[in-house]
This record gives sequence, C-alpha cells and structure tokens, in this order.
Amino acid sequence: MKGPLFRLFRDDHRRLDALLGRATAAPGHVDLAAFADFRAGILRHIGMEEKVLIPAARRARGGEALPIAAKLRVDHGAIAALLVPTPTPAIVEDLRSLLGPHNRREEEDGGLYETCDDAVGEAEAERLVVALRRFPEVPLNAYNDGPLALARAQETLALARKQWER
Repeated sequence: MKGPLFRLFRDDHRRLDALLGRATAAPGHVDLAAFADFRAGILRHIGMEEKVLIPAARRARGGEALPIAAKLRVDHGAIAALLVPTPTPAIVEDLRSLLGPHNRREEEDGGLYETCDDAVGEAEAERLVVALRRFPEVPLNAYNDGPLALARAQETLALARKQWER
C-alpha cells in the first residue's frame, strides 16, 4: 500500500495528464483555454514538490538531500521553461517526452514519493497532505514567444534529457 503523499501526487499526475489530453484532443491543434488549466495545474504541482514535499523530506532526513532531488529540479526547470512560449503541438510533444519519464521516476518503487512517505512517516505525511491541498494557485504570466524564451526552453529541455544519460 502506497502512502498518502504518493497517492496525492500520483492522482495529481493523472489529473494533469487528462488536462493535457483535453488540450490536445484535436490532432495538430492546442486548445489554449484547456492548456491554460494544465499550465496552472503543473506549475502548482511543481511548487508543491519544490516548496513543501522535498524540503519536508530533507528535514526528516536530518538535512540530508534526497539523491534524486537535484535531477528532478532540473526537470522542473525544463517543464516550466516549456510553459513560457505559446504552446504548439511541437512544444506539447517536448513536454510529454519529459513528463512521462519524469513522472515514472517520481512514482516508481523507491522514487520520490515513496521516499518522501518513508522519510516523514505516516502521521507527518497525512499532515502534509492537508497542507498540500491548500497550496495556492501559481500566478501565470502571459506567454512569451521571444527568441530568448524559445531558446531557453530548448536549452533546459536538452539539459534535462542529458542528465539522465549518465
């Protein structure tokens, strides 16, 4: 039986996958209104992991960093960078190519969520779930299609992919 943190984040992955699917239901087209729901949700999800989950596990481990946390942070940066330009089918494919392996690494046996549940213990995990459910929405900026934003998105995507090759 997986712990409460695992279940919360796994279920959120499923919700986000469904939102992205809705945004891309028409082949070759991205529904911007539906994508906005995905964008807001994934940025909130990343914030929950970076600001609450990972720090709580680190504290529970006496300040010892989670071995996978740095790599996941690089992935999170790439995901966020891909959300800066207006979404296109190509950008969505890049997002999916990153999200699939990223989510598996978080959900697999010994992955981020199981490690966090184990580190904090069941009572603290339940308390964190309550706090995480109240985590605020992330304010969204307008899309930026400038050359620097597009270059940064591709740069961070390449870095995220490369880090897992080692």
